Amino acid sequence: MRLYDTHLGAVVPFEVGPVVTMYICGITPYDATHLGHAATYVTYDVLQRRLRDLGHETRCVRNITDVDDDILAAARRRGVHYLDLAFGETARFDDDMAALNTIPPWSEPRATGAIPDIRGVIESILDAGFGYVVDGTVYFDTTGRSGFGSLAGLGRDRMEQLSREWREDPDDPAKRDPLDFVMWRPSADGEPAWESRWGPGRPGWHVECSALALRELGPTIDLHGGGVDLLYPHHECVRAQSEAATGAPFVRHWLHQSMVHLGGRKMSKATGNLVFVHELRRSHDPMAIRLALGAHHYRRPWQWSDRLLDDAEGRLERWRLAGAGRGALDEVRSHLDDDLDVPSAITAIDDAARSGQGVTEAAGLLGIDLA
Repeated sequence: MRLYDTHLGAVVPFEVGPVVTMYICGITPYDATHLGHAATYVTYDVLQRRLRDLGHETRCVRNITDVDDDILAAARRRGVHYLDLAFGETARFDDDMAALNTIPPWSEPRATGAIPDIRGVIESILDAGFGYVVDGTVYFDTTGRSGFGSLAGLGRDRMEQLSREWREDPDDPAKRDPLDFVMWRPSADGEPAWESRWGPGRPGWHVECSALALRELGPTIDLHGGGVDLLYPHHECVRAQSEAATGAPFVRHWLHQSMVHLGGRKMSKATGNLVFVHELRRSHDPMAIRLALGAHHYRRPWQWSDRLLDDAEGRLERWRLAGAGRGALDEVRSHLDDDLDVPSAITAIDDAARSGQGVTEAAGLLGIDLA
């Protein structure tokens, strides 16, 4: 199998042992699952299916960010407790993922369940000399880590711009460097707070993922993924923190899903141009939704339209009419081993179904249940 490595900027062999460890950034559960989320998790699901088909065991961790600025703000707007909001939206997300036939994660830890681990990671970073404390806020010192920014491959001006867009506050006067980021902060009135040796407060976003990945999978994992919009600052910061805490390489292979667009803009909660999976499920077969998501290669941004769903429903009907069989299975395996080329795999199944071959096994390798 060959996969694109974001850090290397090239398609390279994905060389792993019998057990493949994966960490995929999960949701911040303050709203429903949109197609951008679904495209990401379907991609990593197909990867797991092919790895299992090759005989590997996969251990995929997908976190739940149930405490951060966004979910606390959403809970205040709605007048509910932030954990009640997280519980309801996580349940809806899990229901959407089950409908799309994704493999349940090996582990789905919550940030609020890892506060001792988070404190431990921060203490390790401070002890190693890569952090500093100002008035109860703990910052990560990016200047102490050579190569900070090399994962995303961005210049300093662009990193500062993205930091500002993600509300990282590069103008914070307490920072030694504008790119430094918060690992622990004092809680504002009405926000949850946990005790620490720096004072009561709550964790920063990035350190939550570092702590969860290290706790669940160890110091070095085979593959880390998520949407490409997380590359900077989130994944850059998670990598820097994790390696500062352990002294070991954090990730062997970085894989990122490109963006889904609607109306010329990326589909995101920030822009509000969203298509929700649970709404599409009211009138469309979830397998057709999954097929529509697979019609574009994971590394290429693409535009959502209802026509894609119409095409997918027609394709799904043709595949089901073709019946059971192993048609196109070897071709699908070959396409998936070529940087997860799901669109070419779909074409191969189309050809097999058109020639009268049953395609249930090949479709199943893409996660499409034809029953």
